[in-house]
Amino acid sequence: MWRVANRELRRIWHSPRYLVILTLAAVFSVVFFATMTQEGQPQKLNVAVVDLDHSYLSRRLCHELEATQGVTVAAVYDNHTEARRAMQRGEIFAFYEIPAGTYNELLQFHAPRFSLYTNQSYLLAGSLSYRQLATMGKLAAGAVQREVLRKKGYKDDAIMGIIQPVALETHPVGNDKGSYCIYLMTTLIPGIIALIALLHTAYVIGRERQERTVKSWMRKAGGDALKAMWGKALPYTVYYSMLLLLANFIMYGPMGMPLEGSWLLLALHSVLLIMAGQSAAMFLMGCVPDPSVAMSLTSAYATLSFTMCGFSFPVDAMPLPMQAFSLVFPLRHYFLAMRDIAFFGNGFDICWPQTALLVAFWLLSLIGAAMLNRQYERREAC
Repeated sequence: MWRVANRELRRIWHSPRYLVILTLAAVFSVVFFATMTQEGQPQKLNVAVVDLDHSYLSRRLCHELEATQGVTVAAVYDNHTEARRAMQRGEIFAFYEIPAGTYNELLQFHAPRFSLYTNQSYLLAGSLSYRQLATMGKLAAGAVQREVLRKKGYKDDAIMGIIQPVALETHPVGNDKGSYCIYLMTTLIPGIIALIALLHTAYVIGRERQERTVKSWMRKAGGDALKAMWGKALPYTVYYSMLLLLANFIMYGPMGMPLEGSWLLLALHSVLLIMAGQSAAMFLMGCVPDPSVAMSLTSAYATLSFTMCGFSFPVDAMPLPMQAFSLVFPLRHYFLAMRDIAFFGNGFDICWPQTALLVAFWLLSLIGAAMLNRQYERREAC
């Protein structure tokens, strides 16, 4: 195994471009997402107001919207058509429409109706702007109702009991600031590095077949396919594990990501994620003799891991067959373990099932090695 590892280190020394390119890709991913999400979530999203009332109330609402942190009033329109066209052009993500006579209806103790339009084709921007405008609309309605009740002679204590009879306190767990930086980077960055390690391992194994050097490779390992595979993958295991640990140190250190549990336990699962991904690559490259087809299958498997880990869509909401299918992706188990360790501060007694499943992926390397060994013996017999 060590002889194979030394052979692979010499090959890396003579042709380091792939390792350099993939390292730059991982570094770029960290810098890109850290820069893009450094504010936690998008700020100052463009919204608009269609002011058909032109009253003190409508102008005050525009000023209050402008004062909110999440949105900025990009324009005030005089008709619905202009606002709709601006939304279709992508200039704004949402707009309020204040109908004519709103202020007069309030003075007459009637209930005017505001209209709120959001562009949900931009899911994140549309959802955030909707939340900001909906919250502002409720606050404005509460303020108007308070003034009306004051004029009717109610005291402030009684008014608050009418406006908000039940006070609701929210306590977000794990990501109390609602930061998209924490949501994205803690899963996406380890997933990208593990994906790179998986693809690179698959490539260097397939390269032996492309260059017709399988015989010399296997002889270095004494004819043992398992030692040949892990010896070849060992330099990449060490390198990408160190790269992932460095990324974790940056995220949970200078960047201030929440880490309630043990750093060592999180580091252990990071290394297991790299090795589990490499085991999956060995399985695919060992079972599929054609390196081009095997690389295509490996790429599809690696890409699906982001969808099936529950990062973009909750696994519990998927159909039962898809929930079972998610178990074949190491990133799913790392995601669950990372959540328990980093966000909830749990120890090994809680996350041991994920640890065991990540270790179980090593069995795939046994199957891949057995298939490769069989193919090698057939060629030797011929």
